[in-house]
Amino acid sequence: MGFNRPSKIQANALPILMAHPPQNLIAQSQSGTGKTAAFVLAMLSRVKGAESVPCLFLVHPFSCFHSHVLPIFFAHPSPISHFLPVSFSFFWHPLPLSFPSFATPLAVSPGTVLEEQIVIGTPGTMLDWCFKRRLLNMRRICMFVLDEADIMIDTQGFSSQSIRIQRALPKNCQMLLFSATFKENLWKFALQIVSRPIIIKLRQEELTLTNIRQYYFVCQNWEQKYEALCNLYGSITIGQAMIFCQTRRSADWLSVKMIQDGHQVAMLTAELSIVQRADVIQRFRDGKEKVLITTNVCARGIDVAQVTIVVNFSLPINRQKQPDFETYLHRIGRTGRFGKRGIAFNMVDSHSTHLVRCIEEHFQTKIKRLDPDCMDKLEELEN
Repeated sequence: MGFNRPSKIQANALPILMAHPPQNLIAQSQSGTGKTAAFVLAMLSRVKGAESVPCLFLVHPFSCFHSHVLPIFFAHPSPISHFLPVSFSFFWHPLPLSFPSFATPLAVSPGTVLEEQIVIGTPGTMLDWCFKRRLLNMRRICMFVLDEADIMIDTQGFSSQSIRIQRALPKNCQMLLFSATFKENLWKFALQIVSRPIIIKLRQEELTLTNIRQYYFVCQNWEQKYEALCNLYGSITIGQAMIFCQTRRSADWLSVKMIQDGHQVAMLTAELSIVQRADVIQRFRDGKEKVLITTNVCARGIDVAQVTIVVNFSLPINRQKQPDFETYLHRIGRTGRFGKRGIAFNMVDSHSTHLVRCIEEHFQTKIKRLDPDCMDKLEELEN
């Protein structure tokens, strides 16, 4: 599958994940560093020879990432699970159309007891199926994985739902919690989920994506930003690009402009259903559209190896009009996956350049200013 050596998170986490007796783990690692491969390998190893439902995996319902990446690892045939007779159930509501044929449908007859070895689902649906419909014998689960924990606890209800599910598991169940970023409220949540964990946590300076070159343009309005985009396309080779907008209105405007100029463009915003989002991502992954225009809904959870450029049409800001550092990190992390090189362009007006300075200071990095009208300088970026 192209894995020649372990990434940093894999090298540190796998010995813990595979240890006997099982160890609980809380792990932080930035996007694109191989967290999914690490815990998938651990799950597949745990189910070898098991007859019950040993692994339960909770994921955020709007994570397009897992609706596409996990089937790659679990589908039959698949290089990573080819030699294991493993069965799986996926519980989303509604179930994305892009899910594989082996995903269990939601219409399960009363009295059914799941016998699959790995069950993957969202907190609300799993809560219903575990406690109301009693489709799972919770006492037989030996591994519990919670991914994207930071966004889980920021979504109303998911924190309490996840805790309720975890408390129904046996005391000897291995607890694994993964996150790209850690805030204070996440630590409080983690301590309720995981007892006596081994912790792998990056220092703040390690969160900077050093393999991604970062630049900014000063543009006074949307039209100037669009001209800068056109100059980029005329100057450097772009495989596929993700363009992040702060609002749906700006995303709509940009999408219309690019389509009128003949670009293959897809748009993904929060207004789309889960099924529609999955379809957009699959088309983008297949290369049917070269540009994905989106809002923060795609700031995390999307893994497309062909993405070479990320453009922040607007920098992410919070309600206090200050930089949203975590969202910025996740946005530019859509390129430069697994240590590859990538480029991020930020577009700001003259009154917002202080936001760039704040990001530089926070991540201890340098974001170089570029002149969007200087073609020679833009062409030098490929060297």
